[in-house]
Amino acid sequence: MEIKKVTQVHFSPSGTTRKTAEALSESFGLPVDDADLLHDPSVTRRFGADELVIFCLPVFAGRLPEFCPKLLSQFTGSDTPALAVVVYGNRDYEDALLELADLLKSRGFVLAGAAAAVAQHSIFPAVAAGRPDAADIEKLHRFAASAAEKIRLAAGPEDLGEFPIPGNHPYRKLTNVPMHPRATSACIQCGTCASVCPTGAIPLENGRITDRSLCISCTACIKACPVDARGFGGPVFAIGSKLFAHKCAQPRQPEFFL
Repeated sequence: MEIKKVTQVHFSPSGTTRKTAEALSESFGLPVDDADLLHDPSVTRRFGADELVIFCLPVFAGRLPEFCPKLLSQFTGSDTPALAVVVYGNRDYEDALLELADLLKSRGFVLAGAAAAVAQHSIFPAVAAGRPDAADIEKLHRFAASAAEKIRLAAGPEDLGEFPIPGNHPYRKLTNVPMHPRATSACIQCGTCASVCPTGAIPLENGRITDRSLCISCTACIKACPVDARGFGGPVFAIGSKLFAHKCAQPRQPEFFL
């Protein structure tokens, strides 16, 4: 099979999922299109059999973010080769990769490979700090090279074959993080946080308010704030941070499936 174009599809509130997608995309040496689900959630695309689509999504408590399946329904393949990639903060990815693989297959994509990559934890940044690092990027490049060779040798989509992906049916129950970002007195009410919030949890007219019933703690607002006026805090966060760091101190490594 000959691939003429690569598209990277990502939802990356803290930037590390996008970094992972870019490391994979650049490995193919082909023109790359970008579909940013955080900043353009209404993007709709159809793909042919001579394209490769790299879907890269974060893991929230062992699952894909709750609204991501709806976003992925806007993409349609026609026996289109795809890579399913989830990015998690050194705890576990549990059913997220299987969930992503199932969604892509239902949308007309044929998996050429799958991966669970590790990145700095978005809520507890002391965990897996600085990742993906140079060693992670090199492993992603090697995985992409293997996937490219697999696609090149395949006469058609049917030759890409099936391969096992960890996870369970039914998927684990969706759960929300009990801690949510909040604004400090440094907030200048610029509205940047509200403009990037994927669930509308921050009103545009008052960036110091966060609707906890809507917030998914994705940290997009923290990453986007131009004056570093948003973050986590309080005694629950302080205790949780220490416990989580202790539990997840052992570095985990990316896992690849072909």
